[in-house]
Amino acid sequence: MNDIYRYDWAWFIKRFEAVSSINLTAYKRPQMERRINSFMRNNGLADYFELIQRLQSDKGTYKRFLEHLTINVSEFFRNPLHWRVLEDTIIPLLIKSGNRLKIWSAGCSSGEEAFSLAIMSREKRTELREPILATDLDSDVLERASQGVYRRRQVQDLPEWLIKKYFEEDKGLFKVRTELRSLVRFKQHDLLKDPFTRDYDLILCRNVVIYFTEETKQELYGRFAKALRPGGVLFIGGTEQIFNSRELGFVPISTFFYQKI
Repeated sequence: MNDIYRYDWAWFIKRFEAVSSINLTAYKRPQMERRINSFMRNNGLADYFELIQRLQSDKGTYKRFLEHLTINVSEFFRNPLHWRVLEDTIIPLLIKSGNRLKIWSAGCSSGEEAFSLAIMSREKRTELREPILATDLDSDVLERASQGVYRRRQVQDLPEWLIKKYFEEDKGLFKVRTELRSLVRFKQHDLLKDPFTRDYDLILCRNVVIYFTEETKQELYGRFAKALRPGGVLFIGGTEQIFNSRELGFVPISTFFYQKI
């Protein structure tokens, strides 16, 4: 191919899926193109053909590109007011019949959300049926998450007493204590391709679907509904809303919280 214009978006997403097994047709094209084009500019790549060549030949570039693309941003108790609703209203609702909880943090990134859930379960003495499942597409970020090591800026919004109780400080790094890490199980998982296990009481998928097309969002929300037990709850991100929740099997019970009918 001598004509660089033949290396268009359709060509790129087909080749990229062959390289990575990630199907970009499920993502909003304008957002993905902006991120990909900025990566190419910053790395001196002229077009999609050069990008694919670099991704195939350079593992370091491939890892940086995935991190750039998957936007791994997280923090402990992100949107505290929403977590207060989870703590004061949703969790008591889920355990009022004496249930031990089965919880999934979908798109967990570097682990702050999953460990926030573990801290909450310890502080509220909430019994878990099994360790909290924390999944993400990015294997590298999952490896870091499983180690549970964070910098001061990553824990700075936590009360000091929580830091002392659940973290060990060493040379400016804060490692999640073993007893808390035992409450979380990290696993690589592709929300768009891999099967979902069932019978969850609570699923968190926050600030993940905003990058997906509307069709993909609806399919994903429907799959979450099937993965929840009757009465289970889906907790979504602060910029998200499920407009046709009843058609998918949900009823809104608070802002950002949807209960399976």
